[in-house]
Amino acid sequence: MFKGFNIEYPEYEIITPQTRKSFTVRTLNVMKEERLKGSLVTPVQVTDHLNTILWESIVKKPETIRTFEDFLKQTTIKDRDALLYGLYHISYEEVRNYNVNCIACNKDFQITVTASSTFDFNAYPSENILSTKVKVPLPKSPTVSAILRQPTLHDEIDSLKNLSAKIDLITITLPIEQFVQEKDGMEPIVYKERGDILDAYLSLPPLDKREIHNQYYENFGKYCITLKCKTYCPKCGNEEVIDIDLVDQFFRMVYTIR
Repeated sequence: MFKGFNIEYPEYEIITPQTRKSFTVRTLNVMKEERLKGSLVTPVQVTDHLNTILWESIVKKPETIRTFEDFLKQTTIKDRDALLYGLYHISYEEVRNYNVNCIACNKDFQITVTASSTFDFNAYPSENILSTKVKVPLPKSPTVSAILRQPTLHDEIDSLKNLSAKIDLITITLPIEQFVQEKDGMEPIVYKERGDILDAYLSLPPLDKREIHNQYYENFGKYCITLKCKTYCPKCGNEEVIDIDLVDQFFRMVYTIR
């Protein structure tokens, strides 16, 4: 009967960009790869399995995080990107055969780069991002404001389980904690149920939508990791800096690693 190898699995420390917490993750093994392969059914299952695999790969974590529920509630979606990078880096080392489409000649080609060479990091200036709220008056709906926050993994999975809208629309509206309409002499009208927030968002003029996205980026979204790589088109020689989609690459590596 197999009793296990006496292996020291590689580990990697990563600092999360938004909550500024230190985690150490351990490389995937084949069993966890196989579990991830079986998760690609619905967005909820993919997200849930990814969060679980990350949690199970953590070997050192902050004292404030004791349970999986703590992890979901104290870790932001942008933080997860950093943890995923750490897990990817220690498990695979390279971004292999990444598909690129040249913006100059429209040719498709593939690149392979060392994951660490693409990494960049912009940290939130304090440790209280989860308690930070930003009120955004909407330029084309002058009585309406959007209250923005940085969503956590718990917010994401809760919304995916309870809303039937397209996943990209759910993701886009997650930073909106509530809409508030204020009129002189009247009690403010507050919309804070996720379904109401989604409907309210869809009713906005485009310039209001743009203001929400701009303010989210300036106050929260730009504090993240990025994976950037300079590419050269083999057909026309065009030079371009691209952003690597690590989630897509992660699952592709799980399926194609040899």
